[in-house]
Amino acid sequence: MGTAVGGRGGALRLPGLHGYAAEFSPYWPGRGACAAAPCDVLFYFAGLGCGTLAVLEQNGAGIVLLRSFDWNDGLFDVTWSENNEHVLITSSGDGSLQIWDTAKTKGPLQVYKEHTQEAYSVDWSQTRGEQLVVSGSWDQTAKLWDPAVGKSLCTFKGHEGVIYSTIWSPHIPGCFASASGDQTLRVWDVKAPGVKLLIPAHQAEILSCDWCKYDENLLVTGAVDCSLKGWDLRNIRQPVFILLGHTYAIRRVKFSPFHATLLASCSYDFTVRFWDFSKPNPLLETVEHHTEFTCGLDLSLHNRGQV
Repeated sequence: MGTAVGGRGGALRLPGLHGYAAEFSPYWPGRGACAAAPCDVLFYFAGLGCGTLAVLEQNGAGIVLLRSFDWNDGLFDVTWSENNEHVLITSSGDGSLQIWDTAKTKGPLQVYKEHTQEAYSVDWSQTRGEQLVVSGSWDQTAKLWDPAVGKSLCTFKGHEGVIYSTIWSPHIPGCFASASGDQTLRVWDVKAPGVKLLIPAHQAEILSCDWCKYDENLLVTGAVDCSLKGWDLRNIRQPVFILLGHTYAIRRVKFSPFHATLLASCSYDFTVRFWDFSKPNPLLETVEHHTEFTCGLDLSLHNRGQV
């Protein structure tokens, strides 16, 4: 039993592991990383088995494993550095963040342990001029980090449930969004102590959110109610779109880096779906190549159409 990492153009099986997050490298075309945890739930909660960071590359032969790093707990999310092509950060079930260098055979370089429950989300800031990381945890807090500093810079409190997703705005420096089991989407400013905007986005747990790459006011949420909803931060009374089609909880949603109205989602219904919310029939394609829960998803910045 294990997870299959891949999409259009190949797959790689990781025996005994379930992939929770996949991220393309912003530097290397065809290179990506997968954060994974043990498949066996009993093993996981007994503290047996470890998480793995797998660094992958797609070539003519398919997807190959370039390097892997083990951690003593499940890994739930991964983000690439925006200032070093070899560096990644993962978040773990033990509440810690790990910094890895793919140019080295061992690791991690550094471990940050402040969250008191599972660290479920981590993201590196996208805007130039700042090198900040945000993490979200089951302890209901988000934390702000400078990778060059050994402790968190700030803790953001306000959610009344598990934080499943923390994502930086690609447009506004110091601004990030968080999605939670408390059914809200929240927008934060690292220069201010409290929440900037609170959106009661679904009547169910929200497992994922993402920012549009072309519109600084547009975000999307994916929830346990099987729906995707688009939100314009200038008017949050109603969603600007609702996308229906998934039959189980939506685990991850990402906007396209190439098209303003295109996005992709994956779900516990084993499918990956592609959408264009500007069209009368927005569901473009349903891909059914996975045989277990589909938890991680990313769209390449280099190769249009590579997922």
